[in-house]
Amino acid sequence: MGQQTRQDRIIQLVSESGYASIEELAALFKVTPQTIRRDINALADENKLRRHHGGASIDSSTTNVDYNTRQALQLDAKKQIAKRIAQEIPNGASLFINIGTTTEEVARALLQHEGLKIITNNINVASILRVKEDFNVIVAGGSVRSRDGGIIGEATVDFINQFRVDYGIIGISAIDQTDGSLLDYDYQEVRVAQGIIANSRHVFLAADHAKFGRNAMVRLGNITQVDRLFTDDVPPKTIQALLKEHSVKLELCHH
Repeated sequence: MGQQTRQDRIIQLVSESGYASIEELAALFKVTPQTIRRDINALADENKLRRHHGGASIDSSTTNVDYNTRQALQLDAKKQIAKRIAQEIPNGASLFINIGTTTEEVARALLQHEGLKIITNNINVASILRVKEDFNVIVAGGSVRSRDGGIIGEATVDFINQFRVDYGIIGISAIDQTDGSLLDYDYQEVRVAQGIIANSRHVFLAADHAKFGRNAMVRLGNITQVDRLFTDDVPPKTIQALLKEHSVKLELCHH
């Protein structure tokens, strides 16, 4: 396969999944990581994709990747993260769970628990958890988004603000590598997540490594506002420094 064809395929693959690692691409094209790195550098110089430490991404900062694609993206990482978070949640706890494919995996991982009280603005989470008779599942009011089952709007924010819970579990679209800003695509969704952060005794952020350095428009808050970051790979140095400075515990979730 010629260089040009390979670069076209790289763009196609990265656009389909939002992110691809150098290892994945090297294995796929049966070339060395150095070759892929050169390809990525060339494509980044032409503004066709964004370079990252260890990979490349394509993302517009206004729209998120389609929900079904996101569900498949980094699925293994999300399952590992979910498993670890579930281990930290005691039976009988109260929690918020927000919108996102990672938080849906967390809901699945919590099915072994007993006596949980869950408040969520994600109908997929409610549907996963409703099978447990000993769980109290409370769904926030508001408008349901057809694309991913998220419930958003002023009513949702007001609803969230009525509760005070033990654990707030939030997923996020992107994390700014330079200053640790938590970013999302939807202003209304951001308002809900802010409500969750404000009303939880412990805030757990679930974010696979592809979220670092992705672009999104609306600032939700900062990584320094969470108590623990659950991720599947070591974050960039700038983020590590912020976590340390603000005593945010980094939980690396591998197999």
